Amino acid sequence: MSVLDNLANLQTFVHAADTRSFVETGRLQGISASAAGKCVARLEHALGVRLFHRSTRSITLTAEGQLLLARCRRILAERDAARTELAQPHAAPSGTLRISLPLVGDLTLPLLADFMAAYPDIRLDLDFSDRLVDVIEEGFDAVLRVGEPSDSRMNARRLGVFPRRIVASPAYLQRRGIPRVPADLLQHTLLHYRFPSSGKLEPWPIQWPDVQVHELPVHMVANTIEARVALALRDIGLAFVPVHSVRDAIADGRLVTVLDEHVHSCGTFHLLWPSGRHVLPKLRVFIDFISARLDTVP
Repeated sequence: MSVLDNLANLQTFVHAADTRSFVETGRLQGISASAAGKCVARLEHALGVRLFHRSTRSITLTAEGQLLLARCRRILAERDAARTELAQPHAAPSGTLRISLPLVGDLTLPLLADFMAAYPDIRLDLDFSDRLVDVIEEGFDAVLRVGEPSDSRMNARRLGVFPRRIVASPAYLQRRGIPRVPADLLQHTLLHYRFPSSGKLEPWPIQWPDVQVHELPVHMVANTIEARVALALRDIGLAFVPVHSVRDAIADGRLVTVLDEHVHSCGTFHLLWPSGRHVLPKLRVFIDFISARLDTVP
């Protein structure tokens, strides 16, 4: 058996990456610090790369070590899941789910809280980011994404759609005037969103009455919904945002929508997970739970 085929060696490497100490790794595994260090050295020799930067005080992962760590976490998680399934075939779903989600906490956090209450034996490891994560390479079990999926390595389930509108505070509109036609936007303060994955600004899907291309003014750019909503609430300008992120503010009159007849835009939610693998019970219940809840989002 090669050094890479031995799961105990991979576990030693993961412990070393987590603790940044061969001494602590040895304590966790009941071996000496020297044995833990030699185990990692054998892995490095077998792979032909250095996995750790070493100093007299600590060890830190190299770029190659970071890549291997994601793979090892996946392998060891599958081993643990197999043990659990075989040992308790009729037990409640359990284990750790590593999920990547977009920065739409106002929508997802209540759902995640309900999921944790319904499945207390499942531990969620959540990564909130609008960057385009690599689900397989980074060791995620699933990812919730806005937009249409394009990765052929992934299974995808369309969860639902959500409308987007242009909003502003009544005080701002009283001060600057209510835009009645799209061209009025050219005289307003606009709060834009930048996609972290591409660095491009999100376009405002305005239905202009003519064929002329109008370049909207850019007065502020942010990479979160929350920042633009907060500024709109402070009477700074107009923001183009998902309705679910401002539902309460619209309901109580702190924000109002404008140009509704000229903006017909909906986003889509998809849940993606690696294809070609058995879907473990913990992931299956998560898929079904989130699908049922997000499908009803107005």
